[in-house]
Amino acid sequence: MVDFDVQTFIVFLVFMLSLGICHADRNLYSGLQCSEADNSSESSFGVNLDSLLDLLTQKGPLSKGFFKTTVGRSSGKIYGLMQCRGDVSAENCANCTRESVAVALHDCSKSKKVQVWFTWCFLRYSNERFFGVWDQSSAAIVNETDFDDASVVSKALTFISEVSITAPKQPLMFHAAVLDAGQFGKRYGMAQCTRDISRTDCSHCLDTQLMTFRTTIGNKRGWEVYGSSCSMWYHDY
Repeated sequence: MVDFDVQTFIVFLVFMLSLGICHADRNLYSGLQCSEADNSSESSFGVNLDSLLDLLTQKGPLSKGFFKTTVGRSSGKIYGLMQCRGDVSAENCANCTRESVAVALHDCSKSKKVQVWFTWCFLRYSNERFFGVWDQSSAAIVNETDFDDASVVSKALTFISEVSITAPKQPLMFHAAVLDAGQFGKRYGMAQCTRDISRTDCSHCLDTQLMTFRTTIGNKRGWEVYGSSCSMWYHDY
């Protein structure tokens, strides 16, 4: 289920967690947002978009999984960013970026503002500059029936809070950690911000996500929160 806060604008997120089944980490399509704008009347935008996506695909995986750039001038100008999760290999980053581009071109071919989320990467482009601007928009993916044991729940929020505090201080603004839940196994948490925003904004972004979705995610065994400027993951696999 996708839980929307009043500030969110992500219009489509798909629940990808299989009920009661654990999977090794793999790249899954998580969501998409397309604007209503039509670029069909501006041929320069389409040409610039092709150039932008080529640059993001080529340079992102080779730049520690993050690359942003601008292509074009005046009305045809377009800003783009891609980022892979901090623990993903360059090869997997490249594959994920290509998948994101394919989704964007197929499902948002007439849009000027697009965001695509996969487990391993994030693609965003727009005809309006967004670099360095913290965007509070976010949405949560949870399994409404997969509740965790009460003894684990009491530790989980403290654990993920510590992960979110640590992430902004890291070189890639990404942090992953493991919670030992004793007889209930392990829980894995991750937090990451897009590297165009400041460390201060990264902290604010993750804090806001935790506050916004605290009730939604608090007693769940697995959840993901995806945003335009930061994301968090918590699972038992």
